[in-house]
Amino acid sequence: MSIHYKVIEEQEASSKLTSPNDKDNFVCNYTMIEGDVLGDKLEFIAYEIKFEECSNGGCICKMASEYHSIGNLEVKEDEIKAGKDSAMGIYKVVEAYLLENPRVYA
Repeated sequence: MSIHYKVIEEQEASSKLTSPNDKDNFVCNYTMIEGDVLGDKLEFIAYEIKFEECSNGGCICKMASEYHSIGNLEVKEDEIKAGKDSAMGIYKVVEAYLLENPRVYA
């Protein structure tokens, strides 16, 4: 399954859900396969998102990213940080929406 979406700051991207996704353990894997974020250095970015239960009734979202560069191009730490900050911005928007609209996931 491929998903096309617009992300914060009017960047465009396409992602492909990859398996295995583990619904019982709240793990989702996907790969960003095209978009502005990849620029001219990255072939794709693979993500694993995991939600872990907290004692307060909420959860913690853990995200791991694998950056796959084109050839031997080096991705600098500040570029990785910018990507992480952008991803966290997206999660904060989604979190705010879900908190305001619990009927969409209940």
